[in-house]
Amino acid sequence: MLESLFIPTLIVALAEIGDKTQLLALLLAARFRRPWPIIGGIVVATLANHWAAGALGNWVAGCFSAASLGWILTASFVAVALWTLIPDQLDDDESSSLKRYGPFITTLIAFFIAEMGDKTQVATVMLAAQYPYLLLVVIGTTLGMLLANVPVVLAGNLAAERLPLTLIRRSAACAFLALALYAGYQAFRLGA
Repeated sequence: MLESLFIPTLIVALAEIGDKTQLLALLLAARFRRPWPIIGGIVVATLANHWAAGALGNWVAGCFSAASLGWILTASFVAVALWTLIPDQLDDDESSSLKRYGPFITTLIAFFIAEMGDKTQVATVMLAAQYPYLLLVVIGTTLGMLLANVPVVLAGNLAAERLPLTLIRRSAACAFLALALYAGYQAFRLGA
């Protein structure tokens, strides 16, 4: 049961390092210099986005046999592992038009939109399909987002410039590959 919480937390925290939403958090922290409304916006946006993604993953899990789902998850985890190795860039215009709404609303809208189709949202879909406790998966992925983004908001440029982003991206890719191997092993066992 706790695996449904801890694995998503670890995976998303690693995958989020250097991600465009982390860059967005850095940009918002530099523009507004008010960390708590930004953190609140991140929490609400991530919960809403990951709840929808988790519900989709839970639904998908019911549409396929366990073996088929295992192979789909294996391929998806490999794809996200490769995707994780590609550094994200943030278009500065993404949040500039929202600035007039204040830090909370700007963060809420910008984070929700930035997470659409992002690797951490895709990971949430896959993790919710893999683990039976949807609420714990969503809480875990949200905690992972907060573990990666709150220090950036609080410390600003200092934290982002000192992190070994390449090493962290490679570690996240390895974690997704480990999940792919596990899902493939489970699918093979179910199909055999």
